[in-house]
Amino acid sequence: MMIVKATLDSEAGVMPEESLIGTMAAYHEELVKAGVLLDASGLQPSSNGWRIHYNGEKRRVIDGPFTETKELIAGYTLIQVSSREEAVEWARRFPNPAVDGGEAEIEIRQLFELDDFAPSESVERFREMGIGEQ
Repeated sequence: MMIVKATLDSEAGVMPEESLIGTMAAYHEELVKAGVLLDASGLQPSSNGWRIHYNGEKRRVIDGPFTETKELIAGYTLIQVSSREEAVEWARRFPNPAVDGGEAEIEIRQLFELDDFAPSESVERFREMGIGEQ
């Protein structure tokens, strides 16, 4: 998963210009043509979101916005490739997501697959639901 980190602009709801949207569309079209794109989307600012805070069995809803922009994400692209090297290659080609073309960051994380867990009844329940199967 390529996680697009939030910026002050994305958290302020600044929409990208058509040129950036076009560049992102072209990049994602390449992913589709290569057969590796699973999903992609941008996220609205944290001011439109909320968090659930857990303390034992208690749950508390905390409404956004959230102040630590560096901890937030603005979007993601989910790909399925055969190696870390291929993922790095695609990630390096990801267009600069900053609205102003300035500083931005994407973080790459690998998803767990059901085969990563020891066999168990619970894992089989997820398998039956079709969750965790790529």
